[in-house]
Amino acid sequence: QAGRTAPAPSPRQPPPAEAALKRLPGAGAAARRLTMRPSAAWLLLLALPACLAAPPRPVYTNHWAVQVLGGPGEAARLASAYGYVNLGQIGNLENYYHFHHSRTIRRSTLSSRGRHNFLRMDPKVKWLQQQEVKRRVKRHVRGDPPLIHFNDPMWSKMWYMHCGVKNNRCRSEMNIPAAWQRGYTGKNVVVTILDDGIETSHPDLVQNYDPQASYDVNDNDCDPSPRYDASNENKHGTRCAGQVAAKANNSHCIVGIAYNARIGGVRMLDGDVTDVVEAKSLGIRPDYIDIYSASWGPDDDGKTVDGPGELAKQAFEYGIKKGRKGLGSIFVWASGNGGREGDHCSCDGYTNSIYTISISSSTDSGLKPWYLEECASTLATTYSSGAFYEQKIVTTDLRHGCTEGHTGTSVSAPIVTGIIALALEANPSLTWRDVQHLIVKTSRPLHLKANDWKTNGAGRKVSHLYGYGLVNAEAIVMEAKKWKKAPTQQVCIGSSDRTPRDIHADQIVRTTTVTNACANHYDQRVVYLEHVIVRVSIEHPRRGDLQINLTSPSGTESQLLARRAFDISNEGFKNWEFMTVHCWGEKAEGEWTLKIHDTPSHMRNPERRGKLKEWSLILYGTAEHPYNTTSPHHSQSRMLEISAPKMEPSKAAVFQSQMEVVEEEEEYTACANYLSPCHPECGNKGCDGPTADQCLNCIHYSLGSVKAGRVCVSSCPSGYFGENASRRCRRCQKACETCTGRGRNQCTSCQRGFYHHQETNACVVFCPAGFYADESQKLCLECHQSCKKCASDPDKHILCKDGFSPLGAGCLPECQPGMHFSKETRKCERCHASCQTCVGPGKEACIQCAKDFHLHEWRCVPACSQGFYPEAVPGLPYKVCTRYSVLLRSFPLKLVPASGPGENQILVHLQTVVS
Repeated sequence: QAGRTAPAPSPRQPPPAEAALKRLPGAGAAARRLTMRPSAAWLLLLALPACLAAPPRPVYTNHWAVQVLGGPGEAARLASAYGYVNLGQIGNLENYYHFHHSRTIRRSTLSSRGRHNFLRMDPKVKWLQQQEVKRRVKRHVRGDPPLIHFNDPMWSKMWYMHCGVKNNRCRSEMNIPAAWQRGYTGKNVVVTILDDGIETSHPDLVQNYDPQASYDVNDNDCDPSPRYDASNENKHGTRCAGQVAAKANNSHCIVGIAYNARIGGVRMLDGDVTDVVEAKSLGIRPDYIDIYSASWGPDDDGKTVDGPGELAKQAFEYGIKKGRKGLGSIFVWASGNGGREGDHCSCDGYTNSIYTISISSSTDSGLKPWYLEECASTLATTYSSGAFYEQKIVTTDLRHGCTEGHTGTSVSAPIVTGIIALALEANPSLTWRDVQHLIVKTSRPLHLKANDWKTNGAGRKVSHLYGYGLVNAEAIVMEAKKWKKAPTQQVCIGSSDRTPRDIHADQIVRTTTVTNACANHYDQRVVYLEHVIVRVSIEHPRRGDLQINLTSPSGTESQLLARRAFDISNEGFKNWEFMTVHCWGEKAEGEWTLKIHDTPSHMRNPERRGKLKEWSLILYGTAEHPYNTTSPHHSQSRMLEISAPKMEPSKAAVFQSQMEVVEEEEEYTACANYLSPCHPECGNKGCDGPTADQCLNCIHYSLGSVKAGRVCVSSCPSGYFGENASRRCRRCQKACETCTGRGRNQCTSCQRGFYHHQETNACVVFCPAGFYADESQKLCLECHQSCKKCASDPDKHILCKDGFSPLGAGCLPECQPGMHFSKETRKCERCHASCQTCVGPGKEACIQCAKDFHLHEWRCVPACSQGFYPEAVPGLPYKVCTRYSVLLRSFPLKLVPASGPGENQILVHLQTVVS
């Protein structure tokens, strides 16, 4: 199983013909003879395609797909009777079972017959197929640099998601953090990665790992962990999983785009990939899993034409119809890495399917990566890697590691998977088609550079390199939240032409068809297009010489196939389906034109011609417009369709936010023609009706725009401020609930999920150092001057400043000896005169006594009271008042001055008795 890593770009390669010639035995001698004998050279060139065009022989396994009538019991009986092991139903495909025969050669270029024909002839067996090995490769770029392990978090290196302080080469146009700020992080959404397994114990994945969304199809068990080897070959799935759902704020590696989503893995690429393996993988728990992400496909070698087998096609259809309880499973696919080989992703039946969301890549500078494949089925684009000197993607890696070397369109599919998870959290009722509509509606060209940007008949910019442009996470979640379900999908066979036509070298075959898009059939009528499929059968001596284009009634031209220099096959196309999304939103009815151009290479005899045997036009779309053209948000979205592919990056970054301002600047142009009383909020220009939205000008403020509809109001609502000069309600900065202007530092209160920083008048998600979040007031309040960091109570310290010490839950200044900290004055004050150290102002608050004072019952006194005498205590700098013995206390005592200074003597009466 080859990994879909493309070799690093080399500075120079020989032409395909020259390279092929060098691989032939005796190539050097043949080359010398070519220069001397032109006729011999011509014969050799004629023979060369026949030598090179031989297709690789299929490899058969010891696994069978069997359609059995009679249910699981009958399947088990047949398997036992004919010497097979029944490995169970194939996914959710009813009556289809996976049989294994241990006594058959595991891999052979010859199909097995003999005893297997008995099973084929059994009356309970309707269909049987020995499984062939399919070549499927992972779509990351070959030539990754050696892995670099980092101990620190990599958030600062995620240039494609946010702009850090020290990162000058960042791109934030995908607006992922903005979607987080709106409260969407992928909660309750389940994603699975179809790949070579995922490392379930990885610190960045373990908290979000979902065993219910996982399975090992290769080993037929429930553990999707990858197989480890010295080269870490099976790292691909773990890398993709981290992009989607790596846990946030755990001090390890990265932040996943949907960092609260549930993540699972299906291990299916680390072994023989057959139709059964793919069907099982695509059908894992479709009612539980929301999104399946796949960054692999047929070989990106510029000569392969391959797609899902019969069982995998049925698994796709089952997921679309039954998955997510009828809403449809969402399949996201990497578009392919065969750009350097001149590959075209329309020859990949996975990315070319209406059921998958095909995603392309752009470099950080908005240029075409060297590995990018162009085709009309690509829906949108994300950032990814470029040349060796350009930035790559950081993510999780095997053995609990991290990497900065994730590359190719393998990066792009998980990014969009994560963004779709955010949209599903915003609106769990989105169907599989709703998701595609949202991507088309919200993606923008911005600074992506391509020569083929065009505006289709619905007014949308589209390209064969990037689809509808760069995805926008914030726009998708905003649209998803208010999205109404798209009208029912209709399917119309627009035409079917079985007239054979010769394809001559260096000529164009042009065939047109006029369709009414099934206008006479209510359940098939397509007015507004989504996907368009052209199904063709073509015979041709060298398939790679063909170019195919389709032109819609609106004049939008889609390149269904480009020349592929390495495709020397003479097999042509047999009912192959080319798909385009470039006509999305256009009218379906009218004249469609198919053009086939044959440009013969020097490797082929130009006299040999091809033949277009038949072609069909299949239209997918709706009878009603998918968007509500009278709603306010439609007007805004149409305004946002104005794009700027040549706009400067600095301007493009704020393009979307500027669009609303452009709308608001439009002036009224109507004249008053309503004679009855206007609404009280209407101004002196009158009105067209009695309501506040029919005023021609306003007394106080106008809210909205001409296209979306304006209404006169006495005061501006939440999220707006009144601009007195123009008498309009202007929109506050996005996080502001109320404001005094459009700037981010003009907020007076904040939206839910934000705190108002009163010093800067900004709305922030997290309060800065030295401030704490007051939940009741939604304010950032300043910590006490003693605290470096604090909690919700200003007196509860988290970290004290220098010169302060933690005491209880607060920070107290470190006062000098003889002083204490006063809570009333919040400063150090002197202790009582009797105290050397203290905890308060009174004489009862002493800790240590001053000089010439004794400690007596926790107070410092100049002399002990009657019945006590001062006693020195080791370790204390002062004396402690101690009681006399019981015997002495029973006799009358008298203090008499002694002869010595400062001394007292005790005279005891009845000295005789005492003696």
